[in-house]
Parts: sequence; structure tokens; C-alpha cells
Amino acid sequence: MAAHERLTAAIRAANSKGQPALVPFLTAGYPEPDEFVDTLRAIAAVGDVVEVGIPFSDPMADGMTIQRSSFEALRKGVSLAWIFDELEKAGDLATPLVMMSYLNPLLAFGYDRLAERALATGVCGFIVPDLPFEESSELRAALEAKGLGLIQLVTPATPAARLRMLSDASRGFVYAVTITGITGGGSGLPDDLADYLDSVSASTELPVCAGFGIREAKDVANVGAHAAGAIVGSALVEVLERGDDPAAYLESLRS
Repeated sequence: MAAHERLTAAIRAANSKGQPALVPFLTAGYPEPDEFVDTLRAIAAVGDVVEVGIPFSDPMADGMTIQRSSFEALRKGVSLAWIFDELEKAGDLATPLVMMSYLNPLLAFGYDRLAERALATGVCGFIVPDLPFEESSELRAALEAKGLGLIQLVTPATPAARLRMLSDASRGFVYAVTITGITGGGSGLPDDLADYLDSVSASTELPVCAGFGIREAKDVANVGAHAAGAIVGSALVEVLERGDDPAAYLESLRS
């Protein structure tokens, strides 16, 4: 099984139990770098796929919560090389990992080296929000040579023809952004969410996971009625910021 197929399989396994897959996001090394492995293990024990955020100085798609966590992790010395070293220490988590990163850290690390280290540390795919599809061939080739996937993001503003193109190009799952804007908003999920997610799901044979604005069990249920998985980011980072139990919070989303 190729690494990106592990993502698909994990999401489908959750669906086979009659529930949407839960895809929690955490910023690597936040709130404390020396707690990263323990925090990751706790989250991976509940999540079906875990999205690990690579701290970046200009996280333009993220709201204030994730920006704060990113800046704090960078201030404490977290880097992509450090994250891979920590993932090696964590060992086999069983739960497949996805890295969410802006392009610059990946480019600086080197695509071939990136793919090798990702494959060795349980990372199955990458989400790169500032990399347009038209400029992604070099990274895509390096990842796919190792069986890794480049996960495409689509939004409510994505035209139908481009939606089909991005869905065809995606690996592991398709990331459906639920709102037009940045992460961490408090305005809730849009009223036309069902039609949008149904249209994305109809464009692909891959599972569709929806993210942005998911904070409560009712949000997970709403998304799960029309998509295969729910991505929980800013709300979980806020839990970590408060020092609360991330596993207990994630379990509450399944109720």
C-alpha cells in the first residue's frame, strides 16, 4: 500500500463504523517543544488521521489562533528538521500523519530529502496552501516517487471544471475548505454547506474531509452527513493553549 493510500484507508475505516473520520490539527512543538511527542501520541490515539502543522513566519491562510501557535513554536526553535527528528522518537503511531506547510520550509529542506524523511517517519501526505496546482509538479513528482500524496484544497469559490481537476490530482483525500476566508473564525458553518460538500464528494472517488470552522460535536455531525471526515484545527489549538486535555476534547466531538 502506498503511503497516501493509508490516509484513504484510515478515513474509510472510520466511515465503516458509521462515523466521520476525525482529522485533528496541531502545530508542531506547541505549546512546548519537549511535550510534542506526548501531545502527538495523545491526539493520534483519538484521531483517524493527524495533521501536523509546520510553523511558518507568515501563515497567511491561518487565523490568529494558529498564527500565535506558529510564532511561539518558531520562537522556541521548532524547525522542519527538528520535527522529523521528534517523529522518529515517537516511533510507529499507527495513525497516518499529514504535514500542513507553506512552501518555503519545504523548498529550503529540499524535495527529495523531504520525501525520504516523510516516508521514514509516518508522514503520508502534504497540504501546501500557498502552492498553486500549476506550480506543483516538482514537489508532486518527488512525493509520488515515494508513494506520498499532495492533498489539494478546494473552496466554495472553486469553479466546477477546476474542482474536477484538483480532485483528480489529489491523493489520500480532498480537503474541502468550508468557508471563504482564514481558519479560526467564529461565525460557524455556512448554511449552504450540504450542497457544497455534496458537489465536492460527487467530483471524486477519494474521501472528502472538510475543515475551517469545526469546533463542536454538532459541527462534526453536520459535516459527516455530507463528507467523509472533519478537520479540527483552531479549536484544538485553543485547547492546547489553555492546557486542557486534547484527547478528552476530541472524544467530545464524537458524541
